[in-house]
Amino acid sequence: MYAIVDIETTGGHASANGITEVAILIHDGKEIIRKYSTLINPLMPIPVYIQALTGIDEEMVSRAPTFNQVANEIYSLLQDKVFVAHNVNFDFSFLRYHLAAAGYVLQTKKVCTVRLSRKIMPGFSSYSLGKLCKQVGIDLIDRHRAMGDASATACLFTMLLERDTEGHIQKALNQRSKEQSLPPHLPKDDIDKLPSVPGIYYFHNSKAKVVYVGKAIDIRKRVNSHFANNKPGRQKQDFLRDIHHITFAECATELMAFILEAVEIKRLWPAHNRALKRFEHAFGLYVFEDQNGYLRLAVDKRRKFSQPVYTFNSIFEGYALIKQLVKEFNLCPKLCFIQRNNDQCLGMHDHSCFGACEQHEIKEDYNSRVLGSIDHLNSVLPSFAIVDKGRTLSEKSCILMEKGIFYGMGFIPEDQHIDNISSLKDQLTIHPSTDYIRNMIQNHALKHPQKLIYFDSQTYEIQPRTNGN
Repeated sequence: MYAIVDIETTGGHASANGITEVAILIHDGKEIIRKYSTLINPLMPIPVYIQALTGIDEEMVSRAPTFNQVANEIYSLLQDKVFVAHNVNFDFSFLRYHLAAAGYVLQTKKVCTVRLSRKIMPGFSSYSLGKLCKQVGIDLIDRHRAMGDASATACLFTMLLERDTEGHIQKALNQRSKEQSLPPHLPKDDIDKLPSVPGIYYFHNSKAKVVYVGKAIDIRKRVNSHFANNKPGRQKQDFLRDIHHITFAECATELMAFILEAVEIKRLWPAHNRALKRFEHAFGLYVFEDQNGYLRLAVDKRRKFSQPVYTFNSIFEGYALIKQLVKEFNLCPKLCFIQRNNDQCLGMHDHSCFGACEQHEIKEDYNSRVLGSIDHLNSVLPSFAIVDKGRTLSEKSCILMEKGIFYGMGFIPEDQHIDNISSLKDQLTIHPSTDYIRNMIQNHALKHPQKLIYFDSQTYEIQPRTNGN
């Protein structure tokens, strides 16, 4: 038995919107044997544009029952039936959410007439209910009213039952089939083509624009996990509606997938990616010249369009570094904002500061040491390659860091001997470096020192491994 359903609502996602009308047609596989419909008071305002679309206004629902008052009857009609709707996940998410709020747990199989129509009647320009009905000769009366749309869906479903010579409906109802959980516009072929390897995947909208980029140790498994639940929130529902196509790029390792995801999000700026768009280290080391001509080092918050010498996750990390530079290069703690009071300079007291804060030291001498400290900071930043497994046995992957900056990554022959950075660069794809990528690579290097090849920061030749590396 099938329950063919259509609903009208106050908005596009269940968690913040109400139902204004429900229609349920019970179909025995041959014909409709029972009809049910009711207006519902959503207990919230109906937006003007939805009133214009459906013709349901607040006066019409003011005397209608609330959902809780009809929940038992709706549940009894749906339970133990196959839930059928045009874009089934929308109607199902609303009814399951509001039934749960009323104390009922809806657990039924479901089929989507959008997906079934694409398989059983391929070749139409559009599979929206209105355009599809026009193309196959179904009269659609009372468009955007629950009973009108449900009746048209029932006619369409009957047509699909009659034309389903390859058993697509039965395949969809197979418990092992996950097709009905997929977004309505996403071809199952896109899922079938996904490999079970590390990499990144792209979700495209109807215009082929990338709207989401994700990373995975197992691309197929990760993509399917996006569709394993049908959360009723706006973010999830908008996300699912936008997915029309999936492409992917294989990577050899999880780290490469993480890096490529960050690169692609920065390049494409997809609408549904949020977290990595915002990531930048919060603090930076800055150098500037004061009114007396002395160069000063300071740790401060990152600001838009600023160019720090170095960046940090925390202000404590920044001050630890600047204190180290003050000690090694005899810089003034006052000019570096380590000492902020008006007392005598602590550096002058222990003779590590030569009096720049009192203008006793000429600025050219002091500034030369400040610039020397920055050069030292750049010179001690490591240059290394992370060499790991490749996509095949005939290659190995390589990620290159040059003086603490991510250069790029790629694949080299398995039997290639690495001598220097220059020969390696020719075989790698250059990618932009960000704080997030740099930090991720450095953390990985600390955990996996056996995968590292170090290069001398001056000659760029391979640096012999020592017990400390």
